[in-house]
Amino acid sequence: MSLPADFVERFQQLCPPELRDAAWRSFSEPKAVSFRLNALHAEAASALTDMRTAGLTPEPVAWAESQGVQAWLCPAAQREALTHGPWANDGRIYIQSLSSMLAPILLAPTADDWVLDLAAAPGGKTILMAEMMGNAGKISAVEPVSGRFHRLKANLDRMGITNTRCYLKDGREIGRLKPDTFQRVMLDAPCSSESRFRADAPDSIDHWSLRKVAECARKQERLILSAYDGLAPGGQLLYCTCSYAPEENERIVAHLLKKRAGAEVLPPPAWVLALPNVRPGIGSWQDKPLPEACAQTLRVWPTAEMDGFYLALIHKGARGGEAGFL
Repeated sequence: MSLPADFVERFQQLCPPELRDAAWRSFSEPKAVSFRLNALHAEAASALTDMRTAGLTPEPVAWAESQGVQAWLCPAAQREALTHGPWANDGRIYIQSLSSMLAPILLAPTADDWVLDLAAAPGGKTILMAEMMGNAGKISAVEPVSGRFHRLKANLDRMGITNTRCYLKDGREIGRLKPDTFQRVMLDAPCSSESRFRADAPDSIDHWSLRKVAECARKQERLILSAYDGLAPGGQLLYCTCSYAPEENERIVAHLLKKRAGAEVLPPPAWVLALPNVRPGIGSWQDKPLPEACAQTLRVWPTAEMDGFYLALIHKGARGGEAGFL
């Protein structure tokens, strides 16, 4: 089984030459597995002791630790033992990709914030934000798909999250229902999931097409406007996807900048730009220029330890908001 020809051609154009070898290998070689210790669980550190007793060899992730997140990596060969161990089900750890952890870290919610998480399932980012907030403040987690909604609630319960309420709603309506409300908004938009492609797994590729990319982009355009409209003046929106497609990434940011005059893309912190597989967003695609602000968004290119990811941090006007949940 090979990757789709259209995808290969586009990826070759997008990925920086110096990162291509590692990126191509990531589609076929086993990948290390990452997890976080649950900052809200009093016995979280005991999971490391139990893992080592069972023969696992977790290693800390320095850049995450520098940002206050206890992230760890195990070798690819230990994936089954890690994901099926008791620590994976008792709330002491949460298994999550390192790239996904970047989104809450960059959004940086505090205990004083009311946070909106659109398309929140399965809940990894919601949980990390709740941990960062010390289970204080408020999170409204919105998920439109029933099965995913119930999985979200189960994950939050297992991890001891108490500052979050879940809503079975279409995120495209939230901006109209609750305008200028939330201090922070997380939008991990439904996408073509290109970073999850595996050359040896046909089901990871079967549903991908350029038409699928275009369909995702149309939904993302409405979602990002809704997310921004729900944001309080002075607040911040983190938009992210696990796609490489500019139609789902920089062009969605460009759409927001065109439709909402007050939107401003914030520059990323130096520490994230220092990661060896992170590059700025692209400046043009298919001979069409993109706004200069797109160079302040981030592309995470895949490695043996990290998945591909796209992130953009966006600011809106002077600070405001109101009390309560959604």
